[in-house]
Amino acid sequence: MKTRNKQTFEIFWQHARKYKRAIFLLLVGIVGATAAEAYAPFLYRRFFNLLVEDYVNFPAIISTIWFILLASGLSWLFYRLAGFANIRLEANVMRDIVNTCFKYLHDHSYSFFNNTFVGSLVRRVNRYERAFEDITDKLIWNLGSVALKVVIIIGALLIVHWALALAVLVWSLLYLLFSIIYARFKLRYDRAMADTDSVVSGRLADTITNNINLKLFGGTLKEFSSFRKLTDKLFDTRYWAWWLGEFGMAIQTAFMVALEVILLFIGIKFWQSGALTIGDFALIQGYITQMFGRLWDLGQHIKSLYERLADAEEMTEILTTPHEVQDIADATALQVKKGNIEFQDVNFSYEMNQKIFKKFNLSIRSGEKVALIGPSGGGKTTIVKILLRFFDLQNGRILVDGQDISQVTQVSLRDSLALVPQEPILFHRSLYENIAYGRINATKQEVIQAAKLAHCHEFISKFPFGYDTYVGERGVKLSGGERQRVAIARAILKNAPILILDEATSSLDSESEMFIQDALKSLMKERTTIVIAHRLSTIMQMDRIVVLDNGRVIEEGKHEELLKVKQGIYQKLWEIQAGGFAG
Repeated sequence: MKTRNKQTFEIFWQHARKYKRAIFLLLVGIVGATAAEAYAPFLYRRFFNLLVEDYVNFPAIISTIWFILLASGLSWLFYRLAGFANIRLEANVMRDIVNTCFKYLHDHSYSFFNNTFVGSLVRRVNRYERAFEDITDKLIWNLGSVALKVVIIIGALLIVHWALALAVLVWSLLYLLFSIIYARFKLRYDRAMADTDSVVSGRLADTITNNINLKLFGGTLKEFSSFRKLTDKLFDTRYWAWWLGEFGMAIQTAFMVALEVILLFIGIKFWQSGALTIGDFALIQGYITQMFGRLWDLGQHIKSLYERLADAEEMTEILTTPHEVQDIADATALQVKKGNIEFQDVNFSYEMNQKIFKKFNLSIRSGEKVALIGPSGGGKTTIVKILLRFFDLQNGRILVDGQDISQVTQVSLRDSLALVPQEPILFHRSLYENIAYGRINATKQEVIQAAKLAHCHEFISKFPFGYDTYVGERGVKLSGGERQRVAIARAILKNAPILILDEATSSLDSESEMFIQDALKSLMKERTTIVIAHRLSTIMQMDRIVVLDNGRVIEEGKHEELLKVKQGIYQKLWEIQAGGFAG
């Protein structure tokens, strides 16, 4: 916990220290305003002492009133200075923190996002941003200001009488000690509340995303029952966190009442002996009022500080977790001139005790079109994932034109490959933006030409807003085939030297597939292509077919050659599909 809190402060400070001018003006404003406020009771002390004198000195009284107004005015000016500086500081840093979270999150590995709720991540980033705002406010405006005010008050009371200063000093230390110890004790409950809140948010996002499944399988009541258990748990953690907060406030109130009684008792004793004046009483009461106003909030601020630290803890953990897949320090950009691909003695597993590939070797020549087929779980999709370097290998190498992909930048590697996935996911943006994502600097004519080649232009033209039509979250407003064609158009536009088609025509009807096959032929021409496919029309036109099973190459060759392998896997798959078509 201590380490995580320290890391949170370090991350916040790394972002804040860039704005030194705003920090300086903020501190000047806080110190100036606090000093002006602390001087005001001295002026009231002088004012009341003048009133009880036998001779009423009106000029002195009037000048004192003017000084009181001046102190109030200076306090107002300094607070405004601090306020505007604080706005500039926090607005800049909160923007930078969100940008950092965006960049760091998206640099995490493929497996990270597979194992994390998207809704939970969004909630964590939002809480992290707000945590900086609240923590900064608490440290500067509240805790820092209170500490400065208490020091000034103790110094001022020392001028009046050392016993008063000592009483306030001892009381302040006891109050602060209790507040910190109690807040740290309560932190475990705040953290439990934050963790449970993230789980609830993630589950809610998951069910909303899968709303169609809830309807299709009648799962609404089941999911609600499960969700209600989570919200009941959130109620428990929230109840106890808030109950402990209220109990702590009750103890702190008792502390304050005790101090006021002690100071009044001491003050009366000294007044009876002539050691204090009526003006001193006004000064003491003025400081008590100022202290109680701040110290009442102090307990709340310490409580809130620890709550915000608990909120920030989850995101701090993510930001301090090294990325699983990283560029090496001297990584160079991948240069693809031909498009040769080699898998050399590759060992890979998702789980250490479940090997997918062991000493796996495969070579794909420049411009060769290779189909990967085989039973489910044989390693076809894994080949694509490790080629794209979504995961690092345990052993072995993958070479592209003789360059080890672990030694080049991930950006340059993925710029050299175009992937059309089996289930393309689109941005909640316009059709034009989704296609243009393949090449950001593409012209409008190039985008439309890619759409025509992928046979998107026909259905896009039927929409009232054409290419400006928004596709909905993840492309839900389009059919599966339409999403597939948009993904193909994006790949056509990217024009990468290496093409990967992962069941790229699986969501197309027969007529659409016929059109797409023509586009794919043009796209694959003079381009190294890896195709994961089951459809016969796609497999038959490949230069080579590689049959995978349990992470091993079982058979390879052309379509006609593999059909001659008696009892071969390819022959069996062919007979199953051909039989289905014949039937």
